[in-house]
Amino acid sequence: MVTSAGYPADSVENLRFNTLLDGLFHAATYLFVVLGLVLLWRAAHQSHLWWSGKMLVGTVLIGFGLFNLVEGLVDHQILGIHHVNETVPREQWIYWDLGFLLWGALMLVGGWRLWRQGRRASPG
Repeated sequence: MVTSAGYPADSVENLRFNTLLDGLFHAATYLFVVLGLVLLWRAAHQSHLWWSGKMLVGTVLIGFGLFNLVEGLVDHQILGIHHVNETVPREQWIYWDLGFLLWGALMLVGGWRLWRQGRRASPG
């Protein structure tokens, strides 16, 4: 995450620093995701509103897919801040980036379909 901030992945020290910061970032985002899911689940099971599990999983997939698409387009393609796999030759980066975008699109579409199925099955 900090390769473009003066810590290129060209030494063991820089790789360790990059890995540490990347791990801390991902740990924090997962904590926020879990917290958000708990809050969403509690809100979705109040008496005036009830979501099925499909709706919950579908909206989570929609969120992840949308995030991956936006992040992949903005950071990887438009700004070029980083790429999905910078350990392969540079001419192969685009394939990894496109795979990431495809995975995001699949999560978005799959989540939308799951959400629709759950919505039809939910009362009200």
